[in-house]
Amino acid sequence: MKRWITLLLVITILSCKDEKVNLSGDAPVKPNEFVKAFPILSLPFLVADTNLTKIGDSTTISAAVLQQFVPDSTIKILVNAAKKYVVHPIGRIEKTTENYLLATIIQNKKIQIVALVFDKQNQFLAAKSVFENYSNDSYLHSLSINREPTFLISKEKITTDTKQLLFSRVGWAYGSDNMFMVVINDTNEDTKKSNEVINPIDTLPKTNKLSGDYVQDKKNYISLRDGKYPNTYIFFIHFEKREGTCVGELKGEFKMKDATTAAYNQGGDPCIIDFSFEGNDITLKEKGSCGNRRGMQCFFDDTFTKKKEPKAAKKRK
Repeated sequence: MKRWITLLLVITILSCKDEKVNLSGDAPVKPNEFVKAFPILSLPFLVADTNLTKIGDSTTISAAVLQQFVPDSTIKILVNAAKKYVVHPIGRIEKTTENYLLATIIQNKKIQIVALVFDKQNQFLAAKSVFENYSNDSYLHSLSINREPTFLISKEKITTDTKQLLFSRVGWAYGSDNMFMVVINDTNEDTKKSNEVINPIDTLPKTNKLSGDYVQDKKNYISLRDGKYPNTYIFFIHFEKREGTCVGELKGEFKMKDATTAAYNQGGDPCIIDFSFEGNDITLKEKGSCGNRRGMQCFFDDTFTKKKEPKAAKKRK
């Protein structure tokens, strides 16, 4: 008799362990239960707009459950809050300092893939819509995710007259400043656009001692702007080597070690760069692996000279 009771207890415990938590209602859900709803994602991952409807688990996550873990301000950016939507988990990417939860959000006929970033304590860090099905054009759209992970969004088509392949590719990666940034931007459609470098920090203040633009030419430079404190700086690096076949780009923040040296070294990011200042020059030396931010055959190793600021025009009396 005791043997049967023991067996029943074991079966009951195992069945409780296997029982899935209901995420489709509005009851509170534990953070680890929410994360476990996203199975480990096999990488590299590839999806096209033609099979987007087949992506995602059958598990449903309600809006009420999603709001337990993602701020309302972020949700309002991702969806039209006035309309109903459902969430289905795709998978989880585990890194050293953060986890990426990929999900589909379906709202009417619109389907999008979003990446939700959480730290190891399951605290929300960032989110981005990385793919969607409502691009009304003649292109084939696709999303590929590598192990970094970089979220590479591509569109391409073959012209009917010249049979030429036209493409555009934009790669996004999560950065140390809790934001997604563009790390790849490549196209063969608009020569003027592809030759144009946009400095995302150009309009920020540059009153600190070292702030300014250090340049070689229009496509090889580093910009420094004021950080939160006098010894911190926001930077943006862009370079194009080997006749433009090897491009590197990185935006981040560093703190001065002393009067002439600094380092970009963010926890969990394998990319490490040393900065040294001498006179009007800044020299970069790549110490870690920054392959996610540059071509494979070029590095963040170079020297740039500070550009003189134009003198302010004197006001006439």
